[in-house]
Amino acid sequence: MTNLEKGLKDNKKFNKHVEADTSFLEELREKLPRFFNDSGFDIKKFEAELRKANPTELTSGYRLDFIGKDYAKRQVGERPTSVIISDDYHNGKDINQKSKNLFFTGDNLEVLRHLRQNYANSVDFIYIDPPYNTGSDGFVYPDSFQVTDDMLVEFGVDPNDKKEVTEFKERYDQQGKKSHSAWLTFMYPRLVLARKLLKDDGVIFVSIDDNEQANLKLMLDDLFGEENSETLIWNKNAEGKSGDLKQVKHVRNVHEYVQVAYKNGKKKQFKKIHEAVAGRENEFQTANLAINEKNARTDHENYYSITNPSGDVFTKQWKWSKEKIDELIAEDLIFWGSDGHKQPRLIIPLDERRTTYLLSILNYGGTTVGRTDLEKTLGEDSAVFSYPKPIILLKKLLATATEKDSLVMDFFAGSATTADAVIQLNKKDGGERQYIMVQLPEGLATDSAAAKAGFKTIDEISRVRIEKAAENIGDTSGYKHYTVENVQADTLDKLEKFDSDVVLTDDMVTDIPGGVDTLLTTWMTADGYKFDEPVEKKRFSHGTGYYVAGSVLYIFENTWDSEATKQLLNELGKHSFNLNTIIVSEYALTFEAMMELKTNIKILKDKDFDIQVEVRN
Repeated sequence: MTNLEKGLKDNKKFNKHVEADTSFLEELREKLPRFFNDSGFDIKKFEAELRKANPTELTSGYRLDFIGKDYAKRQVGERPTSVIISDDYHNGKDINQKSKNLFFTGDNLEVLRHLRQNYANSVDFIYIDPPYNTGSDGFVYPDSFQVTDDMLVEFGVDPNDKKEVTEFKERYDQQGKKSHSAWLTFMYPRLVLARKLLKDDGVIFVSIDDNEQANLKLMLDDLFGEENSETLIWNKNAEGKSGDLKQVKHVRNVHEYVQVAYKNGKKKQFKKIHEAVAGRENEFQTANLAINEKNARTDHENYYSITNPSGDVFTKQWKWSKEKIDELIAEDLIFWGSDGHKQPRLIIPLDERRTTYLLSILNYGGTTVGRTDLEKTLGEDSAVFSYPKPIILLKKLLATATEKDSLVMDFFAGSATTADAVIQLNKKDGGERQYIMVQLPEGLATDSAAAKAGFKTIDEISRVRIEKAAENIGDTSGYKHYTVENVQADTLDKLEKFDSDVVLTDDMVTDIPGGVDTLLTTWMTADGYKFDEPVEKKRFSHGTGYYVAGSVLYIFENTWDSEATKQLLNELGKHSFNLNTIIVSEYALTFEAMMELKTNIKILKDKDFDIQVEVRN
């Protein structure tokens, strides 16, 4: 991204000219720069190179197509036109000030556009539980699909297919109606951007049901490569209860899916997990959980009954409390013998370092367990979430696919199960995994228990769950909270009409929500800085600069004048601090002040000071 593509006004202007292949061409330019010249991509040179290589594996192949795909690809190429507003009250608390965990309130598509600028190739593990497109859940992420039929034609829709275009627009805009093309158009740009955030050995897990599983698999095949896409089945009745299981024709539906995609060419080697199943006894040793009979006492607190999955009851004095044994059972660290009829024994892995693929059937928790998890933390407020995923499912995925210092992301945060699971797993194994959560501020029904308790949006409840879950186990990692919002139309209009040659009469920066702090956060993100990057506030006479990374000075405020420039030059002359780049808001300085700053920095260049001045809007 060039300098001129980092400001709100220029991003908005840039987006007007984005086409379906814009993002693809950017990726080509990054990976194959030698095939680009002043006119663009040199297809003849590329074809010549291909002929030299004599490729034998190129085929026309199969590809996924749907109404709206070109529009979805166009969304991938667009730049963010929103701003990132810091929750200063929350972020200023001692527990949150130095936290690297992040929670974003806002449209996840815009958040992903921002994060690709400073978190590209940084995320180890992504889990999402997106809308299932059941026809009743609706899409709670209302993208502004404000395009004409003529524009759809430009994006690749057959002009004779008027009926399908009209139906697609209606279902995409109004929501609540089941349309495969609309759902794919909704998910496509989010998954493309998610892939850009993953490390080369990163992995994404996506929960889904039968409504879109087939389409999701094809889309992940298309984006990640068929060889890097797999299907897991989650037994959502694993706890043996029958509640919340949908009747589908003559089949009792007790499963959902977790689609898995690996970013870079080879399947991720998951860490060993301990599955107590027949035929795998050679992968572990076992130890007795019962006290030797001659030492057992029937009056001991650890004398109780355990029932194995086959219904056999064993009443003995055990080495640990029932609570501890139940935890081991929940963690699948108990072996019941090859036939499942034996008394419990503790699994001891032969080699903790060996790796195995995650089993394709996930028997961890269920819909009832997920709801119980939430009720323990949120009480009545948990009723807002109909089918939350159980913590044990997320803990299993995290335990097998992350290291102790991994970065985890969930951009459909919902009830924040992923964050809760990260917190609990860190507590268990001493890890320092970090998380990034994103949730739209979806409104609550006024008659809900949560609304009556004072909550207004889903994301508020999500954050409370994280805080309570951390408090319950003594976790002090905290999190930073940011809101991603669009700038008001009248403010954008003022910015677009701004004429730098005219004497400033308004402090236009203050028209942006959060003012200087918001622009600083947004621009630092665009420049690739993480959200924990230290910022030093420097005073130069009446002006203020924000000093970052020992080399960059941001100037936003209209108090900057000739005296401020003079003092800045004096400090640089005395080598008081290092400076490579000055980034100035176009709306902050008067024409005279801007020219004076640029002229004097140019003079310094002639004196071997290599400092660049970038004006951003």
